[in-house]
Amino acid sequence: MRKHYEKFESLLKYLVAAILIAVPLYPKFPFIRIPSTFVSIRLEDLLLLVSFAVFVVTIYIGGHIRKVIFNPIFGVVIFYLLVGLVSLISAIFVTKTVTPHIALLHWLRRIEYLIPFFLGYYVILRDKRRIDYYLIVLAFVVFLIFLYGIGQRYLQWPIVITQNEEYSKGIALRWIPGSHINSTFAGHYDLATFLVVIIPLSISLFYVVKGTLLKALLLIDFLGGLWLLVSSASRISFFSYLVSLSLVFLLTKNVKKMPLVIIVSLVFTLFSANLISRYARIIEVVSDKISSSVLHQAYAYSDTLTKDVPKAITEEKDNVLEDRSTNIRLNVEWPRAIRAFLKNPLLGTGYSSITLATDNDYLRLIGETGLLGFVAFLHIFLRLGLAFYKWIASNKEGMDMVRVTICSIIGSSFGVFTNAFFIDVFEASKFAIIFWLLVGFSYGLVKYDE
Repeated sequence: MRKHYEKFESLLKYLVAAILIAVPLYPKFPFIRIPSTFVSIRLEDLLLLVSFAVFVVTIYIGGHIRKVIFNPIFGVVIFYLLVGLVSLISAIFVTKTVTPHIALLHWLRRIEYLIPFFLGYYVILRDKRRIDYYLIVLAFVVFLIFLYGIGQRYLQWPIVITQNEEYSKGIALRWIPGSHINSTFAGHYDLATFLVVIIPLSISLFYVVKGTLLKALLLIDFLGGLWLLVSSASRISFFSYLVSLSLVFLLTKNVKKMPLVIIVSLVFTLFSANLISRYARIIEVVSDKISSSVLHQAYAYSDTLTKDVPKAITEEKDNVLEDRSTNIRLNVEWPRAIRAFLKNPLLGTGYSSITLATDNDYLRLIGETGLLGFVAFLHIFLRLGLAFYKWIASNKEGMDMVRVTICSIIGSSFGVFTNAFFIDVFEASKFAIIFWLLVGFSYGLVKYDE
């Protein structure tokens, strides 16, 4: 039995590495189409299924089931998934707001995205030294993502996205001037959120690792990641990145290096006219809204005096600028999620009931699974945060790869939380899978010495 256990554990180690490689790099080509939706089963889903099966066999024959099941986070995750299941049943039989098989697949995807957390936790808990191996693999993956982004921009390499039903069939597109860079991801927001986590991790590791080649690779990842981030032209993601970066430097006690890195980051925005124009647009819209409000007050005052409507004011009022993405969120997506919540405050109206996009993960969560689902999901992060806080409080000295990894994941998580106000980050498969895997690595490091 011991001989088989060692084989399975070795296999699991490399399957986790395969997830780190395949999920970010392999384009989202459909493998099995799901009727009535443009969501498909893809090869990455099969990889995760195989990895989970090997994981279950490994912990069973190794006698480590108790280490997983009696882990404090396990119960919290199971509770969240059970709430989701109750919400799903309610949506099918009570509110009747979902198509059953599609809603079930959405619930199963939530399970799939959380599986990497336990995989990452277990492989690190078994051998703390593996973190070096996985971080090196990740560094090469980020380098390849950067190269593919360069290929899209300058060599017309294909782009595969899933932003509508036709594109999700695996149609290869080409970059055109003024469009976003997606690299190997299914959308520029997915890529940008991934970089919110990866860039601070890369530059923080750069300051602690030894070896010229590894330092060079991490520096390329940092600079290449910045280029990809500004080329994705995601306004909120760049802001979230600065939040992540600042917190990571504070936690890793590298405050003196922070100004230089932030300056370099801001300089990189000059390489993206698209990002600059989008920031200028939102500033212009806010300014116009303020001007419109002032003119409206002037009109109201004038109307009370003369009952005449000044022509200049009415023309200005009719020409108020709008920001399209903000307008869709405020007038369509967010109100739809709020209506779903009000329909069933406790359990929501079920997975998939408010379409595939809400562009606010918190509103999506509360609309689909109600207050119970919202609290259950946040409880996962509260328990993780408590574990990380205790570890940092008891490990105040030293700065090595372990501490940098843990602090980077903690700091960048706040950037992810910021992004979640405007993007459905935890439903973006490429990002969610890798994020939970990295969190699992960090949690394994925290629990290793206990």
